[in-house]
Amino acid sequence: MKENKYDDPIFFQKYSQMSRSQQGLSGAGEWQQLRQLLPNFAGKRVLDLGCGYGWHCIYAAEGGARSVLGTDISQRMLEVAKEKTAAPQVAYRLAAMEDLDFPAGSFDIVLSSLALHYVRDFGTLAAKIAGWLSVGGDFVFSVEHPVFTAEGSQDWYYDGEGKILHFPVDNYYYEGERDARFLGEHVVKYHRTLTTYLDTLLQNGLSLRRIVEPQPPREMRSLPGMADEMRRPMMLLVAAVKN
Repeated sequence: MKENKYDDPIFFQKYSQMSRSQQGLSGAGEWQQLRQLLPNFAGKRVLDLGCGYGWHCIYAAEGGARSVLGTDISQRMLEVAKEKTAAPQVAYRLAAMEDLDFPAGSFDIVLSSLALHYVRDFGTLAAKIAGWLSVGGDFVFSVEHPVFTAEGSQDWYYDGEGKILHFPVDNYYYEGERDARFLGEHVVKYHRTLTTYLDTLLQNGLSLRRIVEPQPPREMRSLPGMADEMRRPMMLLVAAVKN
């Protein structure tokens, strides 16, 4: 059964307090660099996988998208998204992204923000996404970086006084399920290597357009803990196009 941690009341409450939840795209440290990877939305048919609060759906609609479909496994997430969305061309659907099915060429742009690391079988989903895209269509996504997901705990190693020593990277080539700690809660995530992410796209007829390991913007580095994010990559941004 696919995990739906975001409908857990305690976890959802904690998530709602994050800056990216309260401030939207401007509160996400990777947004400035992710925005540069996004294609022109004007007149495009857009699919957002794991849309959460709908911030990227709204952004696509504001950019002139003809239609936007946001999907998420969490009912709580979609309730918030619907409250925030006024654009008539945006629709939302409750579904796990692995269970979706669309005719070939249904979308010109497929987006996914920090959701694919919750998917067990990336290869099957990537093949489906390639089929859903029109020729020349764009697939742009962010995931937790393989360096960040490898060991599993997703926390620093500390000395006896609580000072950060280093970030653990272990079992890198052993892909699969990880018991991660996020917002103080146990969350199931899936680790895969950088090769798996990128070569899977190539094997499914997509060409790589941009690859970015985003750094926290300078104006955010004074926030608690943000300067430490310069010590290891936390996210990976990928832009690909269907041949």
